[in-house]
Amino acid sequence: MGGAKARKKDISKKLKKGTPELSASKDKAADFLPLEGGPARKLPDIEVRESKATVLYIGRIPHGFYENEMEGFFKQFGTIKRLRLARNKKTGKSKHFGFIEFVSPEVAKVVADTMHNYLLFEHLLQVRLIPSEHVHPRLWKGVNRWYKPLDWVKIERKRQDKERTLEEHNKLVEGILKRDKKRRKKIEAARIDYECPEMVGAIQAAPKKIKFAD
Repeated sequence: MGGAKARKKDISKKLKKGTPELSASKDKAADFLPLEGGPARKLPDIEVRESKATVLYIGRIPHGFYENEMEGFFKQFGTIKRLRLARNKKTGKSKHFGFIEFVSPEVAKVVADTMHNYLLFEHLLQVRLIPSEHVHPRLWKGVNRWYKPLDWVKIERKRQDKERTLEEHNKLVEGILKRDKKRRKKIEAARIDYECPEMVGAIQAAPKKIKFAD
């Protein structure tokens, strides 16, 4: 009898002190036991938020992989809402990075996970999700206007046919004759039997469009 009473007193003392073993048995849902002793504690529940990002940044895009190619490749994952390839405003050449927006955030995450560091034409694609709050409001400005290649022949023709002053014309002729002289010297040094056509009389004549000073 005396031994049973002693055990009950010992258990009651341990409950008051908060012995870890008894505390853990009392609260089985506890996450951890504090090192300093005392009752077990439960960590606060952390709410895991699902990503709502649908816009992807794509970097290191290889030459030749443009809007049509990008759309044809990435639409295998899901529906594309918008697509934009960064281009040089003056030359129209690709800057080798762009942005894609998918309709579904789940699809965007799958693309980011599977296509990052994907080897494409000897380029490792860099694909990252852009949080919704970090998407620039002007990112998609003019996205529906597809790039139209510049007509460089027309631009160069316009540059060559512009009106010149007599001084500008003489400077142009001087440059042509200088380059022709260097060309003749290279041909002679190579001992090539070639008779260069005379172009002095043809180019030294006054041009049709002369802009006279007022």
